[in-house]
Amino acid sequence: MTSPALRRANLESLVEAQGACRATPPLLLSADPYFDLAGEEFGRRLLLTTDTTGAEYCLRPDFTLPIVKSYIDDGVGEPAAFSYMGPIFRQRETGPAEFDQAGIELLAQPDGDVALDQVLTFARAALSIFGVAPDIRLGGVGLFEALLVQADMPDAWRPRIRNRFGHTEALDRLLARLEAAPDAPREKQPSRKALVADITEQMVASGLSLSESRSPEEIADRYLEQQALDAAQVPPATLKLLREYLAISGPVLQALTRIEALAARHKLMLGAPIRTIRRHLDRLGEARVTFDAGFSPRLDYYTGIVFEMTGPSGDILASGGQYDRLLERLGATAPIAASGCSVWVDRLEAEVTS
Repeated sequence: MTSPALRRANLESLVEAQGACRATPPLLLSADPYFDLAGEEFGRRLLLTTDTTGAEYCLRPDFTLPIVKSYIDDGVGEPAAFSYMGPIFRQRETGPAEFDQAGIELLAQPDGDVALDQVLTFARAALSIFGVAPDIRLGGVGLFEALLVQADMPDAWRPRIRNRFGHTEALDRLLARLEAAPDAPREKQPSRKALVADITEQMVASGLSLSESRSPEEIADRYLEQQALDAAQVPPATLKLLREYLAISGPVLQALTRIEALAARHKLMLGAPIRTIRRHLDRLGEARVTFDAGFSPRLDYYTGIVFEMTGPSGDILASGGQYDRLLERLGATAPIAASGCSVWVDRLEAEVTS
């Protein structure tokens, strides 16, 4: 039986064999990008500290964001590949807050499909070192976005539905709200000028400051935006289409066939993203692969194919995919292809001993 030390050494060799620059981001990082990109839910797991100026820092909670940020700060454009293995720090309900991750990040590669294949191959190889034959769940962010662009609905609702994709409960609540929206015509709304004046009068009468919190103009704009959304009805047939699509899950080939049939019934052109998913299946070998139409990491910068690999315990051992939008969110001025994954070393070691 392979010893834990030898498995660690083999994983280290795999990381080094990727033909990539070994990345070692600082242990102490600015917390602002994590709050901006990952939101409060992830923010609650950060280990935070504050400097003498009041700026917040966190112990490194992942490798992807600091690697990408450093790449952008150095001047983007040239293809780059990074690999890593080392400690990250996150608060967890059980277990230590410090544990190791390994992974690769491939940026601005000339062929995004080839880069994703390398990521999938790396993840499979890492799990194989520990003797784990994973179950793999695939998702298609690009596939859902292609459906959303073609679906019949007011443009104002597309980004709001997209932003909730991957947040199953939040998206379900939004669709339920749209399904329950009345069809009766809305009353005519006051002008922005009249609304600002009315809000200002009410705030002054209540003794509220006009400058220390949201201004009357901000409150009026938010109210008018919400009223416009409420008046923009999403057709029931479109809501039914979204429900049917998001409910598709199962063995990958069967699930993709069901999506193709759904697209044909609704005259949607989804062939290109479906073919892309099919092309990458060869890299997954004999693993048990499912496709879940509603699956996406809860981060809106993922763009194409995403995946999770789980072991017999059900724990996620590796995850990743294509995340082109992250580079633009961090300051890149043009689209840049990016793929990567993280492997949870402590969970892999637990699978061997369990």
